[in-house]
Amino acid sequence: MDNVQFGLDTFGDVTVDLDGQRVHDAVAIRQVVEQAVLADQVGVDFFGVGEHHRDDFAVSAPELVLAAIAARTERIRLGTAVTVLSSDDPVRVYEKFATLDALSNGRAEIIAGRGSFTESFPLFGYDLTQYEALFEEKLDLLVKLLDEGEVSWNGTTRAPLIHQSVYPKTESGRIRTWVGVGGSPESVVRAARHALPLTLAIIGGAPERFAPYVNLFHRAVAQFGHEPLPVAVHSPGFIAATDREAADLYYPHHKVMVDRIGAERGWPPTNRERFDGEIVDGALHLGSPETVARKIANTVRTLGVQRFDLKYSAGTLSHEHLMTAIELYGREVIPRVRELLAEKTPAESARED
Repeated sequence: MDNVQFGLDTFGDVTVDLDGQRVHDAVAIRQVVEQAVLADQVGVDFFGVGEHHRDDFAVSAPELVLAAIAARTERIRLGTAVTVLSSDDPVRVYEKFATLDALSNGRAEIIAGRGSFTESFPLFGYDLTQYEALFEEKLDLLVKLLDEGEVSWNGTTRAPLIHQSVYPKTESGRIRTWVGVGGSPESVVRAARHALPLTLAIIGGAPERFAPYVNLFHRAVAQFGHEPLPVAVHSPGFIAATDREAADLYYPHHKVMVDRIGAERGWPPTNRERFDGEIVDGALHLGSPETVARKIANTVRTLGVQRFDLKYSAGTLSHEHLMTAIELYGREVIPRVRELLAEKTPAESARED
């Protein structure tokens, strides 16, 4: 599995400083740029920035943040985590990312999704009763735009296009575009139908529980007559010098974030026992570099994915601690994961014997 790539994702969480004071949104945005610059320097393959429209996340226009990052980096690929396509316009999405692609010398990616929050719908005047139709139609139009030819399209959620061309064109002829899903079979099949790579968000529960979705995607891709397509995983985690330090630093910020979202959605408050269980058997890839490397390698092997993106930010966890985690991820975790993936499993060794 020597072709696996490793990324980092952030939602531009509004952090606190080392004195425990909340930083300004503008500071949080500049921190994201600094974090991406470090990720590029330490060898991370991809950097994803989420789109949100609420006070705990500072980034509502990820394309602008990614453009600033593009100007200060050289090799790292840049994309969203995710672009909330349902409440955006596919023409503008294409135009913004084609521009980012030019500024970054071909490093732009779109991860299109519906997002896990709904604040953008009333903000931009969209009706939540059209939740399914908005994403289905807009994804259909975006896929046509990605071919960079003349487009004719008609739907119910926006004005039609009749023999329209959209600019700028990319130098490669196409922006790499994924569909981000949270685990619905319908969403997995939709990505396959449009011949778009899949990004699977695993934010709770054991990664192996999501193997059926990966298998479904590959079967659907084949049944639609497409060439094989890659799958990526997005999962939360954090790295510090030791397992205990990582958990103790991360948990208080994680609890505040999860409990706030839980109160909005009717979930019970989390606790340390549940948190520790997610580290041992669930979606949290958290601990020392060796611990995190082993868990990532297991996730990659179990699901057979081509990219693993660590969602490294967690609520108000400070910029300084995030920078340390990025440094450890690039310099220690990624090389160690590659070593582990290069080793033969006991089953592979037995087959050779």
